[in-house]
Amino acid sequence: MSLSAVHGTLSSLKSCLEDLGTGMDIVTDVAMDLVETEAMSPGIKELEATILECARLDRDINYFVDTVQQVTAEVNAQQPEAMFGLSDKVKELFAQRIARLSDAELHNHGKVMAFKVSINSSSRRDSQEASEDMEELDEDIAVTQTQDNFTCPLTQVEMVNPVKNNKCHHHYDEGAILGLIRKRHSQKKKCRCPVVGCGNTDVKESDLIPDQILRRKIQNHKRRSKKLNTVDLN
Repeated sequence: MSLSAVHGTLSSLKSCLEDLGTGMDIVTDVAMDLVETEAMSPGIKELEATILECARLDRDINYFVDTVQQVTAEVNAQQPEAMFGLSDKVKELFAQRIARLSDAELHNHGKVMAFKVSINSSSRRDSQEASEDMEELDEDIAVTQTQDNFTCPLTQVEMVNPVKNNKCHHHYDEGAILGLIRKRHSQKKKCRCPVVGCGNTDVKESDLIPDQILRRKIQNHKRRSKKLNTVDLN
């Protein structure tokens, strides 16, 4: 196997990680729907087990990709014949890393934490509040509030996948803030929170938690706006 083939496989795995993240968002959405319609649905536990299993798979794939990258980086500097032992070396190193992990760490996965926060927040609402919040808000008020609540401070457009900073509590679009963090780190610099006046000078990926409730509000706003525009055109 050539290194180019290995790199192609890693690219496919990274695409799988994106799909896995989308799947975890869907699991959270389904769980929130259940909470809003059935206060103590037994299905919530099953969905929690599902998202924990997804978190395990996400973790393991990330560790595997990192292991392969580490091993192939070492091979690049050696003789071509080192490729023959590449598979065994990856398996050995990956097994060592996985053996040191604990399932308790899965509860710290960003999307698992977002799942729990979303469920707890949804369960604290009664059915009337949830209905008013998600379906029966006046469209004109919703449109007025959108610019303040749903706009990413980096892109200045409506967020698609909002994440919340656990330190300063500001929201950003996930892709935009991750891009900024990685750019600053490549420059050997810390990433300052892009919200004007914020004193948080060191935004880290580990500080960011997906905000599924805000994401649902944005999606509902888009549906309401589309419906309103359709009515106006008619």
